[in-house]
Amino acid sequence: MTALQKDRKQGPAAAAPAGPAAPTKPALHRRTARRHWWFTPWLYLLVPLALLVTFTYLPIADMLGYSLTDWDGLSPTKENVGADNYVQLFTRPELFKVFLVSGVYLAASFVQIAAALYFATVLSFNTKFRNLFKGILFFPYLVNGVAIGFVFLYFFQPGGTLDSVLQLLGHHGRHMWLGDPDLVNKSLAGVSVWRYTGLNMVLFLGAIQSIPGHLYEAAALDGANRWQQFRHIIAPSIKPIISLSAILAISGSLAVFEIPYIMTGGANGSETFVIQTVKLAFRFDKVGLASASAVVLLAVILLVTWIQRRLVPEERVELS
Repeated sequence: MTALQKDRKQGPAAAAPAGPAAPTKPALHRRTARRHWWFTPWLYLLVPLALLVTFTYLPIADMLGYSLTDWDGLSPTKENVGADNYVQLFTRPELFKVFLVSGVYLAASFVQIAAALYFATVLSFNTKFRNLFKGILFFPYLVNGVAIGFVFLYFFQPGGTLDSVLQLLGHHGRHMWLGDPDLVNKSLAGVSVWRYTGLNMVLFLGAIQSIPGHLYEAAALDGANRWQQFRHIIAPSIKPIISLSAILAISGSLAVFEIPYIMTGGANGSETFVIQTVKLAFRFDKVGLASASAVVLLAVILLVTWIQRRLVPEERVELS
């Protein structure tokens, strides 16, 4: 058979120019599956998003609505008063004096961060009994806040544990640690430092342990001591965690409630903004004014957090 006869027998299909191969059925099936299952990640997020909306955003929306009413929390009707609750807040200075108490907790929180950073740095090296010390420092955070409040009531009472320890050190006398307006907030802030130092230590410790070990080896070969290693390796590497701890410290100092409420109930000048808000709602039946106070507190915390993030922007740390 000649070449011409072969070409005629094969027909136009054989003479057609070669082009891209048509997609196979499995490839088409995979593309169709991708288009149909684009919402798969949202299925995994559905439950946490539902919980977030139900227990966070909806209560905030309700609180905003309550802040525009004059309601006692029990009656079925709510009188709409507009922005009158906010006007009361900003025209009554005594309602904002309690923010001065937060300044004591804010100062204590930075002491807490410094102590946690120190312990985390020391325990990140080969320190003897370091696992024991980690457990001892973290243990206070695991204890219930109510139990801590009652324990420290005995600790701070006149002639109690603290006075006994001071007496052994040669300082005789009894102090009204929770009754003296000049001492009460410092005493309560000290309890907060004792309780939350372990939490910050764990955060810092986890960040420090993620630093590659060869950086310490190189620094040691160059003759760097522990302080120089902390200054030039540890501190820059964990800067995002330090920034996060600062945000938590500021917001926590503005929203202090548990320890002072249990130990003093806000007496002797220890009333915080949150304690005042609770009293407005449940003692004086001014739920609308209390909701406005909560909205203002939320706005202050968000503003402080935004300012802090602008002043100390988050930087990507690259370790090599």
